[in-house]
Amino acid sequence: MENPQPQEEKKDSTVELKQNAKGFWQNFRQFLNELLEIRHDTDRESTVEAVKKDISFKGHNAWILIFSIFVASVGLNVGSTAVVIGAMLISPLMGPIVGVGMSVGINDVETLRRSLINLGTMVVLSVLTAYIYFLISPMKEDNAELVARTYPTILDVLVAIFGGLALIVAKTKKGTIASVILGVAIATALMPPLCTVGYGLAIANWSYAGGALYLFSINAVFIALSSFVVTKLLGFPLVKYANSKKRRRIAQIASTIAIVVMIPSVILFVNLLQKQLFESKAREFLGEVVRYSGTETIKYEHDYQNNRVEVYLIGQRVPAGTINTWKEQMTDFEALSEAELIVHQGEQSGDMQELSTQVRSGILEDLYEKNQEAIADKDRKIQLLERELSKYRAEDFSFKDLSREAKINYENLEEIGYSNLISTNFSKVDTIPTFTVTWSKGLSSSVKSREQKRLQDWLRVRLQLDTLSVRTVN
Repeated sequence: MENPQPQEEKKDSTVELKQNAKGFWQNFRQFLNELLEIRHDTDRESTVEAVKKDISFKGHNAWILIFSIFVASVGLNVGSTAVVIGAMLISPLMGPIVGVGMSVGINDVETLRRSLINLGTMVVLSVLTAYIYFLISPMKEDNAELVARTYPTILDVLVAIFGGLALIVAKTKKGTIASVILGVAIATALMPPLCTVGYGLAIANWSYAGGALYLFSINAVFIALSSFVVTKLLGFPLVKYANSKKRRRIAQIASTIAIVVMIPSVILFVNLLQKQLFESKAREFLGEVVRYSGTETIKYEHDYQNNRVEVYLIGQRVPAGTINTWKEQMTDFEALSEAELIVHQGEQSGDMQELSTQVRSGILEDLYEKNQEAIADKDRKIQLLERELSKYRAEDFSFKDLSREAKINYENLEEIGYSNLISTNFSKVDTIPTFTVTWSKGLSSSVKSREQKRLQDWLRVRLQLDTLSVRTVN
């Protein structure tokens, strides 16, 4: 008869393992819940009041916005990131945008109306202020800071989403986290695009103005959308209306606005993500696949709209078979599977000739700049050598004429001599023009000293020498 004890022990061990695993997951879930739960520390009423207060745009806020726009415009104009960041810290632009998202989430039409009116006023005032600055500014050339705000990228969308989430979560906490709000103001960068809109209008560059306004709109929409989502997730109480029909109508309007904003935003996010992926894979493909011995890639372009990648080559001509192989390998990159590869090389196209002209022009320009620097450096060396030579060139003046002039100017001068004195301090050798003089007998030491000083100053001016020596021999 078999002993049943080992089987019972095995069952007990299995049950114990299951209980331990169950206990572990329960503890882990409890840990995560305590770590990430924010409902119990959310002050809904205070948050709504604070958001409504920040919506207001008049008096002090209006002047703060004007001054911060001027600061940001100056920073963008000179390409100073630090100045732009400082302007974003004092800007009150964020309030109405958060108000739009929250008011839609709680069905508060009155707050939504105020938020939209104040946001529109802020945008118009910001663009007008930047327009006036760039209109009167003598520096109208674009730079990296300005160009970076003329088109949106997937990075801008992601920053707006997570920045908006951080902002509204910080506002809902009991005792608002001010540092988070300041950080979000910097990260989401709402002011620079509006300043760039003013810049584009001032120089009549409509693509700059339109692209910057598009970037601002994307940031604003996703910040408002983040506020809406958090408001819903945290269960903010809906605004109550006495009339049930009005309440339902308001709820329908708020839901419609949320859907109208959300659907295009999702489509935009997907399109920007696909574009970013296309450009990333195009760079990866060109770096890993488009290689040929004796050939250099001098330029490449990737066009997401037309699904095309163009590359300009110089040097050894690439055979058609190799190019066909590149095209086949291009299909291995998922984002480029349907893209067209166009290779420009040799003298086969006007584009290539134009590019070669541009390259030659760039090389000549670099050579010219380097030659100018070399010439300036040589001029400095020549001037230094001339100053050194002037210290001991006796042929530059007539000693006979100089001595006559000295006697006329200094009647107590009895004798004058001239020579070049070569001296050393054992680290360098120096040549010093030296004059020896003899004064009339009977002159006091103070008079001799004063006359010698005057003579030395006169000789320096007369001979245009920085360094010389006058010595008395009696």
